[in-house]
Amino acid sequence: MKNLPIRTSLALSLCVMGCMMIEAGQTDSSSEGFIPLKPEGIKNLGIEYAVVERKDFESTIFAIGHIREIPQNHSVLSSRISGRIIKVNAFEGDMVKKGDVVVQVESRQPGSPPPIIDLRAPRDGLIVASHIRLGEPVEPEKELLDIMNLTEVWAAAQVPEDVISKIKPGTKAHIRIPALGGTIIDGELLRFQPKANQEGGTIGAIFKVPNKGNLLRPGMRAEFSIVTSSRENVMAVPREALQGDAAHRVVYVKHLEIPHAFTRLPVQTGEKNDRYVEIISGLFPGDEVVTAGSYALSFASGSGLSLKDALDAAHGHEHNADGSEINGAKKQDAADLETTHQPAESSALVLFLSASTIVLLVLLITSGIRNSRRNKDAQPTNL
Repeated sequence: MKNLPIRTSLALSLCVMGCMMIEAGQTDSSSEGFIPLKPEGIKNLGIEYAVVERKDFESTIFAIGHIREIPQNHSVLSSRISGRIIKVNAFEGDMVKKGDVVVQVESRQPGSPPPIIDLRAPRDGLIVASHIRLGEPVEPEKELLDIMNLTEVWAAAQVPEDVISKIKPGTKAHIRIPALGGTIIDGELLRFQPKANQEGGTIGAIFKVPNKGNLLRPGMRAEFSIVTSSRENVMAVPREALQGDAAHRVVYVKHLEIPHAFTRLPVQTGEKNDRYVEIISGLFPGDEVVTAGSYALSFASGSGLSLKDALDAAHGHEHNADGSEINGAKKQDAADLETTHQPAESSALVLFLSASTIVLLVLLITSGIRNSRRNKDAQPTNL
């Protein structure tokens, strides 16, 4: 604006000031971070909650591995005599009880009819392999059936060598099984395998795991969160509740008074493990944070209600724009402001713009008169 004529500079300055005042007058007074939804919005987003509480917080390390059978729980069925299979009562994949007759063998010893021998299951378990067919000849050295008791199994994790010093026999682990929909089962470290994997820089760690319903099968993939330490009385929330980038973490909290509404709150986080994130500040015990649906909620536009309108509807009386209560004489002041404050601001703005226009008009007229006089003085005089 340095090289512009004075009237142009002044006009631009006045316009800029006017725009700034207009923008200030149009600032949204709604409470930042308030998100009201309709009931169908809650269902569409699949909103679920978790109560913020203090708990024992575990530090963990991550490893991968697989499920293995316990060697001493694997049995083989065989025959002590030569003969042929005349009946099979159980097949691969069947569960059997100890003492059940699973196979009948016709002996080669002379007799009319030949002796028939019942072969019974040596233990409770699952038939994981069958090596026989009806009518097939058998010999004492032949394996007929493999029976495995799977009420307990081993989970073998490949643990990095540099963290071995942090765990010892008896250490707990939370073991996630992807094949079972992410089911988490707790296991206890029995021992380390005798040899390390030089290529991977890991060593096998064997965890004993209960297997209710025989759902775990050898060979299934497993993901381990091995507990290295634990702290008491730590406030934490599920990991899925946390949104935002690393520098600006936020959570969505169920509003205490307004149904189907949420507040976005910034939080300071600490350590995290496979399931929880430590909350240092920003929340209080008893708050209900959104877990499932929190990511989708960060993009929700809401129902259009302001915090003031929502509280007015919920309580049946007026509130301040920030949601606080209006008490006593302040109610009358608020009513007066509601009816006079905004029009006064509008009037002041109109007066300012009117005055600016008049000033500009005067400057333009004055400038025109000066230019006219200069042009007249510059004309040659006729003698």
